Amino acid sequence: MRRRVLLLAALLAASVASVSSADAAFSGASERGSAVYRHLGFPVYEARLFTKGGAPLDWNRDFGLELRYLRNFTQYDLVESTMRELNRTGAPLPVRSQLETCFSDVRKGDRYLAVTDGPDRISFRLNGTRTCTLSHPQITNRFMGIFLGENSRSASFTRKLLGQ
Repeated sequence: MRRRVLLLAALLAASVASVSSADAAFSGASERGSAVYRHLGFPVYEARLFTKGGAPLDWNRDFGLELRYLRNFTQYDLVESTMRELNRTGAPLPVRSQLETCFSDVRKGDRYLAVTDGPDRISFRLNGTRTCTLSHPQITNRFMGIFLGENSRSASFTRKLLGQ
C-alpha cells in the first residue's frame, strides 16, 4: 500500500511539473515532443518542446523549450557550449555578455525554460525564476536552431523534440 501511495505521489508531482512548465511557457502551451540528449553515450539533458496546443512547430509563432539537466554544469560550460554551437551553425553573434547574465551554474535536476517572443527575443527561467531576456536580431532561429534546426548535433534528438 505504501508503495502505491509513493508511486501515486511521484506521478502527481510529475504531472504538476509538466503543467507548470507548459503554463510558464505561455498561455495554451502543450508539450509537442521530448528527447534526451546524449554526448558520447552519457545523458546530458532531457528536452521538452512546448507549442500552442501541442501543434507542429511553427517558427513564426512563439514556443518554449525546457532543458532538465541530468548532470552538473558551470555557467562557463553553458556559455561556452552555446557560443560554440552558435558559431558552428552560422556567423558569430555578439551575445556572450547576455548569455553570462542568462545562465548560472546548474545541478542535476535543474530546469531552464526558454520562451520565444517573436524572432528577436527569448526569455529564460531557471527553476521557474526569470533570469533574463536574450535580445538580438533573429536570435530565435539561431539559438533555438541549436536544438530544433536542420543543423542540430543530433537529427534523431531533433525529430523526437518535434514530435516526428
